Amino acid sequence: MAVSKFSDVDEYGFKREADFDYQSYENIMSSYLSVLTTRSMRWQKFLQSADMLKNRSKLKRFVRKGVPGSLREEVWMKTSGAKDLQQKEPNLYQTLLTYEFDQEISDQIKLDLPRTFPDNIHFEQYQVSLYNVLIAFAHHNRTVGYCQGLNYIAGLLLLVTKNEVSSFWLLKVVVENIVPLYHTKTMDNLITDIDVLSELIRLRAPDVHRHIFDLGLPWPVIATKWFICLYAEVVPTETVLRIWDCLFLEGNKILLRVGLTIVVRLRQDLLATDDISTLIGLFRSLEKSYVLMDCHEFMKSIFKVPGNLRRSQLDVLRQRFYTERMANKSKGS
Repeated sequence: MAVSKFSDVDEYGFKREADFDYQSYENIMSSYLSVLTTRSMRWQKFLQSADMLKNRSKLKRFVRKGVPGSLREEVWMKTSGAKDLQQKEPNLYQTLLTYEFDQEISDQIKLDLPRTFPDNIHFEQYQVSLYNVLIAFAHHNRTVGYCQGLNYIAGLLLLVTKNEVSSFWLLKVVVENIVPLYHTKTMDNLITDIDVLSELIRLRAPDVHRHIFDLGLPWPVIATKWFICLYAEVVPTETVLRIWDCLFLEGNKILLRVGLTIVVRLRQDLLATDDISTLIGLFRSLEKSYVLMDCHEFMKSIFKVPGNLRRSQLDVLRQRFYTERMANKSKGS
């Protein structure tokens, strides 16, 4: 049997499963590594330009082709607006860590620390940092506080940035600006966006939508983790980070593009399932999917497969589903 030149641990410290498809991965990486090298040189030059953020079309083009790992902290901080927010309150994070902690929230976070990326060989050294980021954010934003899912987002931010302060500000931007009301107790926008995703799939892939409905698998069961964790712990790590490259610049529409593309590109596999347990198993094994492993091709496809998703169209759908849900809630009370 051929021996792979790749380790059983990925570049971010996550252990690969025993049945990991090394041959397919080698086929993908043989071309992707050269892409990364080329993009890195171009990014270095682009970051030095004074008008990087003003040249929106070029910036979008660069981001969609991927941000080099060594530059992600700097690029994410700039494109998300986190750097500007930090400059307005440079001592906020350190000040929050001096507060007396809410014991209930502190206990919840501590309970989730060992559950966060247990298959990552590096993450034990980040558990104190993860606690600090999550407890600081919980006391900064008391409406959200802490909920499961934030640990995976903050944890992956720490693995990428290796910086508590940057991770805090990026988490703040994500939760408050990019996906507001996803992580509150009522999860209003999260529920609405799952309804929107379901409708987009009904319109773009009606046969798949009908098949999933007939097998009895509700969309919230499928997509809640997708959205609440921003695809962390759902798809391969490099693919998650490529999604986040775009998310920090272009906003939450990217989450819908990704979800719709997953369903359309896995259409044949989904239609081949004949019972709910097999269907659930397929959605739970997206990390092993060749389609998602090839992050470069997948990210190209999220801007082609869904077609034109206008923000105005999404706003209309969001308003419709939110209004319907509130009306149904009023009838039930």
